[in-house]
Amino acid sequence: MRLIASLVVVAGLVLGSPAARAQQPSFVIFFQLWSAAIDDQAQDVIAKAADWVKSHHARNVRVVGFADPTGSKKANILMSELRAQVVADGLTAAGVAPGAIRQVGTGSVEFAGSSQEARRVEIRVGK
Repeated sequence: MRLIASLVVVAGLVLGSPAARAQQPSFVIFFQLWSAAIDDQAQDVIAKAADWVKSHHARNVRVVGFADPTGSKKANILMSELRAQVVADGLTAAGVAPGAIRQVGTGSVEFAGSSQEARRVEIRVGK
């Protein structure tokens, strides 16, 4: 199974001026069911996020893991935490200072999209 990764700029969710919003991206990695595997596409997204963080001297990187509602509450929290951890580790390996990264697993949350879209990690970058 392939991991589906994408780069998304979510300007509308960041407070501040339009120029500031456009410069504070959110990078998103989607996962297969019950997987925290990182493939080449995910590595590319992690590398792009790390490059952005380093080039903009960002000191606030939040890695947020999510799961779909197919498992128990405990299993979903563990899976979302694991996904956040592997992405945070990838950012560190790509040169982002570990002190700049905060990670959290949210478990399963209500999401308007598909179950696959709920299986994701968001890398939210702020100054």
